[in-house]
Amino acid sequence: MSNNDVILKAERLDKSYRMGATRVDVLRGLDLTVKRGEFVAIIGASGSGKSTLLHILGALDKPDKGAVSFEGRILGRQSGRELNRFRNKMVGFVFQFYHLLDELSVLENVFLPAMASKSVLGWLGCRRRAKRRAMELLVQLGLGERVKHKPYQLSGGERQRVAIARALMNEPKLLLADEPTGNLDSATGNGILDVFDKLNKAGQTIVMVTHDDRIAQRAGRIITLADGKIRS
Repeated sequence: MSNNDVILKAERLDKSYRMGATRVDVLRGLDLTVKRGEFVAIIGASGSGKSTLLHILGALDKPDKGAVSFEGRILGRQSGRELNRFRNKMVGFVFQFYHLLDELSVLENVFLPAMASKSVLGWLGCRRRAKRRAMELLVQLGLGERVKHKPYQLSGGERQRVAIARALMNEPKLLLADEPTGNLDSATGNGILDVFDKLNKAGQTIVMVTHDDRIAQRAGRIITLADGKIRS
């Protein structure tokens, strides 16, 4: 595998938390490599450190030891501004509980990441283009009739599709999904996995964590997390 094929690399990650007087070791010397264009599922029991790992890969959290590299650049060496840009432009996040803003319309929720990365003047210059992209994403995801609705007026599956559209808004190179079907019935969850499959076939790199083996089977590669390490 050449370095050009690798988009994401974690080396010797350690992470622990204190719970009262007890120290809980969540990740222990974990190594992981993800190639460009892969759809990887990380599976493990509840409490195995899957979400912690995903948050570290997306620079939402820091490891105690070890390093994460994205396209060859070590995240821990980047400034706060560079990390903000990484989280906004390079990575899209999809969570179990959607994290949509109920006071905004579906369309506004989707173009929010584009708005967040701009100054007021910058936003005025690009808002028409951003709204057009948000609309195109919603149409692609079967939500063209829902753009003016508020999230609380949608079903769980529709809300997750809005969250996926928002995650894709800035054309990220990496999509990180944390139990994306965990709040959905199996038929609706399968619909979300169909969306991921289609995105991956179009070249999107996806890392998804799940505790459900059936869901993990939809990915191109399955990695098992146990005792804070990847079990091959």
